[in-house]
Amino acid sequence: MNLLANPLATAEQLYSRTSLSSTPQDLQESVFIATQCLTQAAGRLLELPQSVTARANVILARYWLLESPMAHEFSDVSAAALYLTAKLSPTPRSPRDLSNVFAYLLSRDSALFRPTTTSTTDSSKSDSHNNPASYYVPEADYYAFRQRVFGLEARILRALGFDTRVALPHPLAITYLQALDFLSHDRRAISLRALQHLNTALLSPQLLYLTHQPHALAAAAIYAAARDLGAKMPECEWWEVFDVDREELGFLVVGMRSLEGWMRARREELPRWGGERGAMLTRAAVEEEVRRRRQRDEGGGGHDGADGRGAQHDEGAGGGRAGGVNGK
Repeated sequence: MNLLANPLATAEQLYSRTSLSSTPQDLQESVFIATQCLTQAAGRLLELPQSVTARANVILARYWLLESPMAHEFSDVSAAALYLTAKLSPTPRSPRDLSNVFAYLLSRDSALFRPTTTSTTDSSKSDSHNNPASYYVPEADYYAFRQRVFGLEARILRALGFDTRVALPHPLAITYLQALDFLSHDRRAISLRALQHLNTALLSPQLLYLTHQPHALAAAAIYAAARDLGAKMPECEWWEVFDVDREELGFLVVGMRSLEGWMRARREELPRWGGERGAMLTRAAVEEEVRRRRQRDEGGGGHDGADGRGAQHDEGAGGGRAGGVNGK
């Protein structure tokens, strides 16, 4: 059963993450979404299997549950999680490959965080003027990047107690679908939609992969996919066969189906912090935004205590390491 289950976050860890962090909640969500999107994009460019990239997303989320995201540059943590996960898989990638991919994704020529309001003419113009020099990596920069990744790899392993097991719900979802009958609806379409829900849930700031076991995520993804496509599901409470109760199923389905609007709202904020053409959210940008809010609140008397808190490097804000995702 250990192969089908994950260590879950404890209530104390979740409480510490939200209450002891000096970064406002909306900024925490934006940082999490942006970094997880960066990890997914890097995995695609590195031609890694989605299972490897998904495990990197989960490892990164576990690490940030234990240590403050503001302790290190977000892109470096993403690279370290991806490097560690790929190294433990049949498809390892070299630090040089990661350096080149992340240099491109963080450059101004990358379309990853480009504002969606950019016109087609502007997009084609920027593509035609693609400048490879903007993502060229000098040797000194490469060696510095490699040292940061190696250092963060060791920190991640130590924080997690060297427990890097990640059981993904994707294989379970396919197995469950083979046992269910959706009448005349195309099972392939439902399977694809269910996998899309599972991949999108990796980006959720609600930490669905850290608070629910894979079998519950798989059942919820199937239910959400069937609802999206209008497929008629079995009339019985079929999710109970897979050891999922109605309350947990309902929570996960709502979380998965509401993530699109959540991400759209946060993605619209990223260009404002990353410049006119958009860029990956950085630690310096978050600190500057918190500083701006603090000055605004001090000038206007303040209206929200959460926005007025400073973004200090609270490395211990992740809470204690007893139990939970570190496997101790």
